[in-house]
Amino acid sequence: MLLSSLVAQASPLSEQQVQQLQGLVSQLNPIQQAWVSGYLAASAQLAGGALPQQAAASAAPAATLTILYGSQTGNARHVAEQLAAQAKAKQWAVNLLDMADYKANQLKTEHFLTIVTSTYGEGEPPENAEAFYKFLFSKKAPQLPELKYAVLGLGDTSYEFFCKTAQDFDQRLAELGATPLHGRQDLDVDYESAASSWNQALIEVLEPEFKASPAPAAGAQVIAWPGQTAAAASSYSKQKPFAAELYANQKITGRDSSKDVRHIEISLAGSDLSYQPGDALGVYFHNDPALVREILFSAAIASSTPVRLGEQRLSVAEALTEQLELTQSYPAFVEKYAAATASAALQALADDKAALRDYLADRQIIDIIRDYPGVLSAQQLVDALRKQQPRLYSIASSQAEVDEEVHLTVGVVRYDAFGSPHLGGASGFLAERLAEGDTVRVFVEKNDNFRLPVNDDTPIIMVGPGTGIAPFRAFLQEREQRGASGDNWLFFGNPHFTQDFLYQVELQRYLKQGLLTRLDVAFSRDQAEKIYVQHKLQKQGAEVFAWLERGAHLYICGDGNRMAKDVHQALLAIIQQHGGKSPEQAEQYLDALKQAKRYQKDVY
Repeated sequence: MLLSSLVAQASPLSEQQVQQLQGLVSQLNPIQQAWVSGYLAASAQLAGGALPQQAAASAAPAATLTILYGSQTGNARHVAEQLAAQAKAKQWAVNLLDMADYKANQLKTEHFLTIVTSTYGEGEPPENAEAFYKFLFSKKAPQLPELKYAVLGLGDTSYEFFCKTAQDFDQRLAELGATPLHGRQDLDVDYESAASSWNQALIEVLEPEFKASPAPAAGAQVIAWPGQTAAAASSYSKQKPFAAELYANQKITGRDSSKDVRHIEISLAGSDLSYQPGDALGVYFHNDPALVREILFSAAIASSTPVRLGEQRLSVAEALTEQLELTQSYPAFVEKYAAATASAALQALADDKAALRDYLADRQIIDIIRDYPGVLSAQQLVDALRKQQPRLYSIASSQAEVDEEVHLTVGVVRYDAFGSPHLGGASGFLAERLAEGDTVRVFVEKNDNFRLPVNDDTPIIMVGPGTGIAPFRAFLQEREQRGASGDNWLFFGNPHFTQDFLYQVELQRYLKQGLLTRLDVAFSRDQAEKIYVQHKLQKQGAEVFAWLERGAHLYICGDGNRMAKDVHQALLAIIQQHGGKSPEQAEQYLDALKQAKRYQKDVY
């Protein structure tokens, strides 16, 4: 074929690069191949690959708006896309990039920069923003007197370090001499309307700047990314979810397990929705009717009372059931509910931010109402609640194997507290209130920062305790369908072998047939000493390091607060011990893996 002859010709590509390119092209349809061709041509033009006479045609370069996004769940990416679309409509040159794909040394050449970013965990940048964040706060960061910038933060006021990453970017760019174009705004979970207004205001501020600039060359307006083409195949999205049929809901933990984990199968027939291993499925849900009834009874509100929600008029019961958040609690509700019910005690709690965070840690909206009952109007109640946000679940299937289906591995949030049972919103809906044959509104959330290697010969190491196994089930299905020859090593953990070995039969079959090269399991409660996946990693440290040295890609999925951090520390110890490196060198080793997209995380 054409690619096989490239090495024999005067090609600037190495043989390995040709093999990687051939591996990618073999997975693309003709439309995708055409898009890649145009993308590479545009990238080369921006990098200085245009013909000399083209470069000389204009004495002054056209102004370009560079938009970078740091996104853990896709929200910041969507806002950045919307801003790029508005700028494109103005015929401006736009460079829209995932922060992980941005070459930081280009920063000194930028004139107009917008950053849209979320914040993760304890004020940390999202995974795809880590490298750029480190660069900006390092000694390598250049002075930026020519740069004009704007920063938009997305976050959740439930967390102590609300929008800290956006605040850090804003402060650091100013310290480096850059000039703010438009004031930073920090947005809560219900961000859509405010983000749209901020984008529009920024466009208006930029208008005179770009009017004074030469017009961009034809075809140079927007440099996009591969995910756009795949997403365009379907008309369904987060804003317009698909009503999908539930095929199956099977409990896959034992009767005596402390966990309730469900294998969920959903039909995508008729949607044209496509996904890749590593992507997530967004799920909209209905709140528990019993919960809605209790809230309305407590506030002395009739269920049929009409309310206004944005541009809609509907009954308060419909609003609470279908559109508002009733399970996750947050400070803004406490403040608004306290004011509406004139509760001095609750207002005093709201004024003590540290005490309020502790109070809300295990409480749902109903717990606050039970603790501080009061009477308020239906509209006041609706205004105190925020819009329900869809929950994202890592997809547990390969479309190459299951076709027009999508599978999920859902851990049901279920606990007793404050004298009452509690159930998660989406997980409870999927597990208990949705019958087979019912419909659920879904959409695909792309995650281009959690992908299998293009080269099927590449070995992979997967660390996925609990429901973190979900994307790795998809990885294994995909590699089986592709006939991939690369070795596959899975580390899985859960409390008990007999109760919590998720997908045991499938994994043992993969191990027997050789698709799964190695399987290391850590059942933490089956012995006196608790054993977790990080302990299994360290026990196999020499072999883990050997796999990394021969090019293995490393993936982690699951709890980001403890497990992922413990695994990261175990990896540092392995690299130091078996690689003969200092602590600083071990960190640099892992940073290099991240830069090469060989160390990827899908954590929550």
